[in-house]
Amino acid sequence: MTNTKINPTGMYDAVGYGFSHAAIHTGGRTVHLAGQVAWDKDCNVIGGDDLGAQTRQALANLKQVLAEVGATPAHIVRLRTYIVDHNPEKLGPVLGEVGAFYDGDTPAPNTVIGVQALALPDFLIEIEATAVID
Repeated sequence: MTNTKINPTGMYDAVGYGFSHAAIHTGGRTVHLAGQVAWDKDCNVIGGDDLGAQTRQALANLKQVLAEVGATPAHIVRLRTYIVDHNPEKLGPVLGEVGAFYDGDTPAPNTVIGVQALALPDFLIEIEATAVID
């Protein structure tokens, strides 16, 4: 299986912002991961009003689901990030955590979407992913 991230040299540096312009995969199985929020295993919201802490927990949850199917963040071919009451100032804490999540691997394409609300009022962010594994 190949999972190649696409970042044309004639375009702006998307990787510097924590995402790639595209991803191509050949072979393998596609895994669709449900949107993850800042819940721990007992449904406690981790991070309270701290967007960075909630992002870190949502990404940790994604990592745990990936590990269950034998995958890592490097297997992700698409990420979608939903932020409540989004504004540009919220990108700093979110993108910092997303960068740490990939741990040096080239990030997958990511679309950031501002939303009015998520499933529960304490959720500040939800992140869903699509991955491809052998």
